Amino acid sequence: MLDKIRYFILRALRNMRQWPFLCSASILTMAIALATVATFFLVVVNIEQLALRWTQEIQVVAYLQKTPSRNNITLFTKQLNSIPGVESVTYISQNDAMKRFKKHLGEDASLLEGVSRDLLPASFELELSAAFRNQQGISTVIERLENIIEVDDLRYGQKWLERFNNFVQMLRFIGVVLGGFFLFAALFIVSNTIKLTLYARRDELEIMALVGATMRFIKIPFMLEGAIQGLLGGLLSLGFLTLSFVFVISRSLNSFWLTPSSFDLLFLTLNQQIILVLSGVVLGVLGSLSSLRRFVRI
Repeated sequence: MLDKIRYFILRALRNMRQWPFLCSASILTMAIALATVATFFLVVVNIEQLALRWTQEIQVVAYLQKTPSRNNITLFTKQLNSIPGVESVTYISQNDAMKRFKKHLGEDASLLEGVSRDLLPASFELELSAAFRNQQGISTVIERLENIIEVDDLRYGQKWLERFNNFVQMLRFIGVVLGGFFLFAALFIVSNTIKLTLYARRDELEIMALVGATMRFIKIPFMLEGAIQGLLGGLLSLGFLTLSFVFVISRSLNSFWLTPSSFDLLFLTLNQQIILVLSGVVLGVLGSLSSLRRFVRI
């Protein structure tokens, strides 16, 4: 048994040495294909995590037509707190709104000297629970809110966030299309590499079949050759992905002006890294099988 395994491995390695250029092309193509798919996966996952982080900061701000009396503030706050999905309510007076505005301007706050403190409207800020940080939940809260207070304007970031989620969906689609193209290209090159080896040795294969070699005995070295190429391609793709994550993805997303400073980028877990490498092995074996069907009866 051990002698057979040794023979299969040596035969597969000899086949690879016989066609070094094509073998290298197969390995490199599989590495690029797998790295491309994994890179898009990482980008989409991290952007989705970023979007999830932003949803935690979604709040509904209701700007009031008239400044309510102190008694009405207490009443409105209590009624707004009773709306399903509302975690907390904060009343921002006109004076507080102006202070915020000046703080936001920083060194340019002097521009507001002489401006009336009543310039900005009073407002209620509603913090929402996680289950209501979506379009349907916000619509429900707004409908109830408008029945309680007279609103001059409403502000919330859900519409922008939905556009961003559509962008993520587009990225996912592009990743699937490009990944599929590269995987097909890798499969094609591996298949043709094995096919050329079979062409060069078809006389030897016919002799082996005539002297009693089984189909399994003939097929295994070529399948093992594809598996080795796929393993090397998977490991190489993991190296490519690590470098691109450190020098490209992490720097690009960290420089993104909407990325929180405390946001930690995600890399592939150990199980996902193993799946990436094994995907290369599967890709190599499939490429071998597609060639063997043309020359060897499966």
